[in-house]
This record gives sequence, structure tokens and C-alpha cells, in this order.
Amino acid sequence: QVQLVESGGGLVQPGGSLRLSCSASGLTFTDYQMGWFRQGPGGERELVATIDDFTHKTNYADFAKGRFTIWRDDVERKVDLQMSNLKPQDTAVYYCQARDSRAIGGVVYWGQGTQVTVSP
Repeated sequence: QVQLVESGGGLVQPGGSLRLSCSASGLTFTDYQMGWFRQGPGGERELVATIDDFTHKTNYADFAKGRFTIWRDDVERKVDLQMSNLKPQDTAVYYCQARDSRAIGGVVYWGQGTQVTVSP
């Protein structure tokens, strides 16, 4: 069965950095676009960044540009998100997503989420 396991969340002060990691199993990793999403208190889940399977092309939400970096390791079957200059409004549960890129509307899998709290 498919599993996406996130790690690396925690409490950090404003201006600090965190690195999130998502390890995937039970799927052919290179068939999947990988991404990070987040859901803040009382908010909807929103895109943070994605990285394509074959080209490794990246896409970032405006709030993430210049502060966050996504990359993937197809050998280790993981996708990481380096977050810098964190702000209180980055506080959210961060979710890893795997999207089957072989077809439009391909199956999507989610991790269980990892909490990131940015506070003095």
C-alpha cells in the first residue's frame, strides 16, 4: 500500500529555517509528481510547491518563492522542502502529496501531515 511519511516539522522562531522530508513507499516514485501543501488554522489546504517527475520542473506558490526550495531524490524516493525566513503566517500542517502523472486526473495520495509552528 502507498505510504507517504512526513518528518521535520516543529517549532521555530520567526526568521528561522526548517527542512521537511517526505519518504514514499508502495508506488513507482518516478511516475509521480510530488508536492507540498499546507493547511493553516481555520484555512483551506493550499499549494506550497510541486516538482515534476521526469523534468524535475518546480512550481511555487507566490508566498514560497525565494524562501522555500523543493527537491526530490528519485533513488531515496523522497521529496524535501527547505523553508527559510519563516514567518508566523507559515504556521500550518504541511502535507506531502504524490500525484500520478501518467494520466490527467491521476490518483493522488497524501501523507498524514507534519505541524510547523512559527512563533517567538
